[in-house]
Amino acid sequence: MAGLLLLAATAVVFLLYLADRAVKARIRARRLRRMSRRLAAAAARSERQQAARQAADAASAELTTYLPAINRSPLTLPGQGTDGTAPRD
Repeated sequence: MAGLLLLAATAVVFLLYLADRAVKARIRARRLRRMSRRLAAAAARSERQQAARQAADAASAELTTYLPAINRSPLTLPGQGTDGTAPRD
């Protein structure tokens, strides 16, 4: 009788241990899924930002191609010659 009681107590402790491990495994899996979703969202957001930056760089390059004077300072003011005097006609 005492042996049977000891066996039952051991079985209960073993089942409680297994239940604890199962609960911890589910919690860990849920946490990993949540982290994976957050990482995927961050990666997608980063890709969108990078695409926006590349589009802005391309637009800037196109604008500079059409208006090259944007990149350099004027050597002369409009209506002046190269030496700073009025142009000769």
